[in-house]
Amino acid sequence: MNKQTISASGGENIRLDKFLTSQLSNLSRTQIQNMIRDGLVLVNDFPAKPGLKLDGTEIIHYSSPVLEQELDWIEPENIPLEILYEDDDIIAVNKTAGMVVHPGVGNRSGTLVNALVFHFDYLSDINGSLRPGIVHRLDEDTSGVLLAAKNNQSHAGLAAQFENRTVKKEYTGVTWGSWKEMEGEIDSPIRRKRTDPTSYEINESGRQALTRFKVINQDQYLSQVAFYPKTGRTHQIRVHSASMNHPIFGDEKYGGGANKTKGFIPEVTGALIQALKQIGRHALHAKQITFLHPVSKEDITIEAPIPEDMSTIQMDAFYG
Repeated sequence: MNKQTISASGGENIRLDKFLTSQLSNLSRTQIQNMIRDGLVLVNDFPAKPGLKLDGTEIIHYSSPVLEQELDWIEPENIPLEILYEDDDIIAVNKTAGMVVHPGVGNRSGTLVNALVFHFDYLSDINGSLRPGIVHRLDEDTSGVLLAAKNNQSHAGLAAQFENRTVKKEYTGVTWGSWKEMEGEIDSPIRRKRTDPTSYEINESGRQALTRFKVINQDQYLSQVAFYPKTGRTHQIRVHSASMNHPIFGDEKYGGGANKTKGFIPEVTGALIQALKQIGRHALHAKQITFLHPVSKEDITIEAPIPEDMSTIQMDAFYG
């Protein structure tokens, strides 16, 4: 993160987001609004909203994410893709765990985008040269259904559904421990951590985040849980599950890694450590997505089978 301080001098009666857009020419207004909502902008040392009217006397501290250098051309790579659905307008792939969605700092090749530009002649370009076709994202180690658009009309139609929260999503996760409630709702705002910009946390000044859950199977060590996120915040399911003291199995960032194996009898600890080594990632899978086709207007549901690494855990002796 690049931390900077500027004065609001000259910004009298101007919205905070508009003022910063005029000052930071390398960032779009949308990027700046997201920075503000993520708690990366402080006005007189306090979080603010994008629409805050300045009086020109404020001191503004901001931290901007490292900007990705735009590429004029992406190297097409013959990376196998499991196509779950395709027509003239949209594509649905079963993203494998460990695959980054689009090129960025430190990830110029081997991404889903590199594969898409190899396999498809046409992709939408609304999100710029680094993200052709990309409408939404999954974390690198999250597997499952991901949609891409072949043209800008379908991209805009899908993006509007995500923004309006009409897309229905179901994830399957393996979590630590047994849940007291078999189903319920987690309604806790999320924002980026100031101490670690790659992580997120529950914070009342964050953006609204809502996740429904239903326990499918459990014992005292691990549980299989269906998650239904209503909003789409970064790391939302992982943060929400961890906030219930049930981090996703294998999720080192949010407390679901090797440290959780301590305190059990040796046989259980050994089995848990072995399971962590076998999966080698956080056990979260985007199982199903339902949306309105942006052109035909038909309801479409696409499902990706649970991958073998997760199904192995689910069939393990931890489930009594």
